Amino acid sequence: MRPDVIQLLNENEEFRNFVRQNPSWYRKLSRDPSVLQTLEKEANYFYGRTFPQRVERMQSNLGLAMMMMEMLKMGQDTVTQTQETFS
Repeated sequence: MRPDVIQLLNENEEFRNFVRQNPSWYRKLSRDPSVLQTLEKEANYFYGRTFPQRVERMQSNLGLAMMMMEMLKMGQDTVTQTQETFS
């Protein structure tokens, strides 16, 4: 592998870990160092950093927050109804 590619992998821990988990990239980078941009895209997809993945994660978190708000609201309604019953 070319020294500049090795240096890039040593400087970027995430790329290094991605290549370790996907050994086929060792061969790809050794044969054609110009695939570094493809490596970056694949690593971003692997780590969930693409725009669609971020949007999906945000929607999921928002849905969870809305569900929690509904549960809290229902809990307050139940407490209010219980208090009215005993009054």
